[in-house]
Amino acid sequence: MRVPSGGLRTWELQRISAGYLALFVIWFAAHLMLDPPPDYQHWRAWVAQPMVKTAFILFFVALLAHSWVGMRDLFMDYVKPVWIRFVLRLSMMVLLLGMAAWILQLLQQVVPA
Repeated sequence: MRVPSGGLRTWELQRISAGYLALFVIWFAAHLMLDPPPDYQHWRAWVAQPMVKTAFILFFVALLAHSWVGMRDLFMDYVKPVWIRFVLRLSMMVLLLGMAAWILQLLQQVVPA
């Protein structure tokens, strides 16, 4: 038997992703201010480090998840016709999946696996 979670899971996802996004931006800004890469090769070498690459991937996953939950809730709360809500959610899903593919392509070009 499935217990309905209400909006608790999406609320938690929104808060956790927002916390990670904030911490990542602070860490990234601090790194750029304290130890800026002098050229592209240093930048690429820094991003290629496993911990940094993982942090970037988690950042983009959190960003896309945060965007999905926020827009989904916005559509559910303010768009009353079901068919318009469906079209908007489907469009948003396609857009976010396209962004995810683009991000993966960029990370593969800059930092090969």
